[in-house]
Order: sequence, then C-alpha cells, then structure tokens
Amino acid sequence: MAGGFILTLAGSPTSWMVAGAAIILALSVVALPAAVRTIRRRLSRQPIPVSVNYFFSRKCNKECGFCFHTAKTSYVLSQADAHRGLRLLREAGMKKLNIAGGEPFLYPKFLGAMVRFCKEALHLESVSIVTNGSKVTEAWLAEYGRYVDVLAVSCDSFNEQTNIAIGRGDGNNVQQLFRIRDWCRTHNIKFKLNTVVCRLNFEEDMFDMVSKLAPFRWKVFQVLMVRGENDSEETLRDVRKWEISDEEFGVFCDRHKAIPAFIPESNRVMASSYLLVDEYMRFMDKGSGKMRESESILDVGVEKALSQVRWDHDAFLERGGVYDWSKEMAVPEKASVGDMAANGSLDW
Repeated sequence: MAGGFILTLAGSPTSWMVAGAAIILALSVVALPAAVRTIRRRLSRQPIPVSVNYFFSRKCNKECGFCFHTAKTSYVLSQADAHRGLRLLREAGMKKLNIAGGEPFLYPKFLGAMVRFCKEALHLESVSIVTNGSKVTEAWLAEYGRYVDVLAVSCDSFNEQTNIAIGRGDGNNVQQLFRIRDWCRTHNIKFKLNTVVCRLNFEEDMFDMVSKLAPFRWKVFQVLMVRGENDSEETLRDVRKWEISDEEFGVFCDRHKAIPAFIPESNRVMASSYLLVDEYMRFMDKGSGKMRESESILDVGVEKALSQVRWDHDAFLERGGVYDWSKEMAVPEKASVGDMAANGSLDW
C-alpha cells in the first residue's frame, strides 16, 4: 500500500508543480536581491568593485623610507567584521581580493582564516597577497596555499646594502625571495614580484635576477607621494628624498622592458586606478595626492561608500587591472559521503 501511495504521489502533476514552485521561490529569495543590486548599479552607472585591495592592518616589521601606507594606527577589525565587509564587497561584484598592509603575515592565523573564507564561502575568482616576504613560511603555505592564487613579494633591490638603506633589508632578502618562489611552485601558487623604483635603485640592472626568478608578473611602480602619509618631516615617512622624475623612471623601464612579465606603473597610472579599502573597511582615495576616506562599508554599505571616493575605472583597465588572476586548480579527489558528512560540507 505504501509503495502504491509513493507511486501515486510521484506521478501526480499537482505534486510536481507544487515542488517546482517551491524550488523556484527558494531560488528567487536567494538570487533576487543580488540581481536587483546588479541592475541598480548598471542603471546608475555605479562602478562595480571587481578588484579590491584590502589593507587590513598598517603594522609592519620593516621601515621602508618611501612607504605611503604608514603605521598611523594599530587597529585591526575582528575576524567576524572583516568577513562581513568582504561578503558585502562580494555581493557588490568583487571577483578578486588583494590583501596588503602593513605586513599581512604578522597575523598568520587571521590571514589564513581570511583567505579560506574568501575561497570557500565567497567563491572569489582570485585571492592574492602582497608581502615583504620576511614572515612567509612553507608551513603556512602548506596549510593555506590552496586558497591563494597569487603571492606577490616586494623586492626593491638585489643588492642587500641597498635594501638595508631603503629600510627593508636584513641580509637575507634575496635568498628568501628564491625560497618563496620555490614554495609557490610546490604549492601551486602564482609567484609575482613587486618593485618600487626610487632614488636608490633606479640605476640598478635587475634584468638577470628577475629573469632567473621568472615571476608570472613583475609590477614596477614609480615611488609615490601621498599627502598626509609620506610627504613631510611631520609624517612617519618622508618620500621627498626618494622621489625620481618621470624620465628617470623611464630609464629604469627601458632597461627592463624586454622581460616578458614586466609591467610598469607610473604615478599617473597609479593615481586613482586602485580600489583601496583600509583597516576600518573604508574606501581610500589618493588620486588628488591627499588620502581621503569614505564612511565604512560596514555602516553605510558598499554603494554609498564607493560614491564618496574617486575610482578611475578606465585607468584600472588601462594598467591591465583585469588579467589571468586565477591559478590552475588541481582536480580534487572525489570525497566519500562519510567524509563529506564529517567535515560539514554535506548539507542535508
């Protein structure tokens, strides 16, 4: 009798219609708000924050003389609030998150939880980290590297005396750089190199060493002044003695432009092309030369906060802000039902 009842229910058009309607309603509840937000942004021409740079801490263990994001505070959001802000950015259209500082690896557990959240909960296309490299360990990469697409290491010179003069040297920078490159290869992470060109290194020939490192991208920045951060004797850093002319930056670029991974960024290109979020989850605007902050997206949402700063989306595209930013993912082994139930990934 029970079998007959089930067959009757399964064959009932009304039952299938009710079930189908319930599924459509459930999907609408989840998808409709996001769709409405997307339509509103497009109609209002509100820019979509596709790629975001999150400076979750200003604290750093180095003292680079030209730094434009200095340790004026030691504030760090709670893990829960940081994740809430990232979810809001994801709902607004973020596809790539770049985590910078300060030095992110001063907070290894916080950082590890963040990259895992971005991949497992937010399903971001790309998660990258910018680091000075001094605190990166193979053990951290073994545990969390699966959640990281790109690891960018700052290297301003292959001469340790120059690194020491800049404020980031400890006699071990170059060796650590090659170790990190090898660890990235082991753990399937794209290795990237960042270099700030300043008064002390613009004449240096880095061609052979960068070629040996073979990064998939080498970002070369002209040293930048930001008012209120590094522009005078009253600020924590004074960039004026480190500045170079556009012509001097061009000399460095001409010397290295044959390297396939080479990507130069002058002050003009950098000015408003980066979408920056600070430790309070506020958008930062340094395009006018003076840093200006929005209200926190935790308080007013992404759309209102983004309207309070200038982000040059055209310049973002001009500098190649969208690129092949996801790594090749290893094909995972199929998990058993028991494994899935044990780790909580099976949603009954």
